[in-house]
Amino acid sequence: MTQSKQNLIGYVLSSQCPSREILEHLTSKWAVLVLRCLSEGVQRFSQLRKRIDGVSEKMLTQTLKTLEKDGFVTRTVYPEVPPRVEYQLTELGESAAQQITQLVVWIEQNLELILQHKKN
Repeated sequence: MTQSKQNLIGYVLSSQCPSREILEHLTSKWAVLVLRCLSEGVQRFSQLRKRIDGVSEKMLTQTLKTLEKDGFVTRTVYPEVPPRVEYQLTELGESAAQQITQLVVWIEQNLELILQHKKN
């Protein structure tokens, strides 16, 4: 990596910065909702699917894999028949979920005002 690219690490406004990819992963609609659910504790895939209205099995699977790859979620498979799989936030994921939850709460608290502006 060149010196100029190294200086861009942690600078989300740069198209060269890897933080943009992480920002995209964390702020996708489905990731926000998954993080919100998992902030309440360990959950199985079927629980997440029921709680997150409108998410397809494919999108939920994709989102969980991305969050796991980025280190925000752990996936635990129990050797049972049928196999039981649980998802939970890592320490890093808990930290990210706290930030996301603040944004979600802010949106919910200001929704009426936001909707009024959308009408104009």
